[in-house]
Amino acid sequence: MISELAYIGKGAKLGKNVTVEPFAYIADDVVIGDDCYIYAHATILNGTRMGNRNKVHQGAVLASDPQDLKYTGDKSELIIGDDNDIRENVVIARATHAGHATRIGNHCHLMDGVHICHGAVLKDYVMVGLKTIIGGNSVLESYNVLSNAVIIYEDVHIGEWTLILSGTRLRKDVPPYIMVKGNPAAYHGVNSVILQKNNFKPMDDKTLRHVMNAYLILYHANISPQDAAIRIKNEIESGPEIENIINFITQSKLIV
Repeated sequence: MISELAYIGKGAKLGKNVTVEPFAYIADDVVIGDDCYIYAHATILNGTRMGNRNKVHQGAVLASDPQDLKYTGDKSELIIGDDNDIRENVVIARATHAGHATRIGNHCHLMDGVHICHGAVLKDYVMVGLKTIIGGNSVLESYNVLSNAVIIYEDVHIGEWTLILSGTRLRKDVPPYIMVKGNPAAYHGVNSVILQKNNFKPMDDKTLRHVMNAYLILYHANISPQDAAIRIKNEIESGPEIENIINFITQSKLIV
C-alpha cells in the first residue's frame, strides 16, 4: 500500500508489494526493491539503491549529503542490501565522491539515532546500538555488534565477530573475534560467548583455544604487532580463523 499522503518522485522505482506510509518522502533518483516497508516521515533521498524486505522507520534519513568538507556536490550513492531494519532517526550519508558509495549489506540492524558517515561500509549481520556514530570510510566486517553510544573515527577497520562495548571511542583498527572497551579503546578478551553460541557458524573448542592463544601473543607478549603475527604463524596451528587474524594484523597500520 502506498499512501496518497506520501511524496514519491516521478523517477523513483519501487518494487512489488512496497508499503509507504503517510508523509514519507522518496526522491526521484531512488530504487527500492520488493517487500520493503517505509514508515511515516522517513526520508529517502537521491542516490539510494535499496534491495528487498528492508524496513525504514520514522524519522530515518537515507542518502543525506556527506558532512565532509571535501564534498563538492558529486553524485554518489547509498547502496543497501536485503532484510535490513533501519530504526527511528537513523541518518546514513552518501559517499563524498562520484563513483563511490556508502554500503550497508544484508540483515543489519541499526538502532535509534545511529549516524553512518560518508563512504562507510557495513557488511552482513551487523548490529549497531543506540546513538552510535560510524565515521567516514570505516569498514565493519560481518557479524559485529556495536553497543550503545560507540564512536568510531574515520578510516577504522573492524574485523568480523567483534563486540564493541558501550561508550567505546575507536581510533584504531580492531582485529576479529575480540571484545573492545573504553576511551581509549582497549582489548577486553576474546568474544567467546558469541563465537560459540551464535546461530550461524559456532566455533569449536579447539579453534577457540587457538584464537585465545593468538591474542595472548598479540596483547601480552610485549612485542610489536608485526612480530606477534610472525610468532602466531610459527607457534599456533593454522586454520581459517588464525589466517584471518594474521592477515588482519599485517594489513593494519594501527590496531587497538
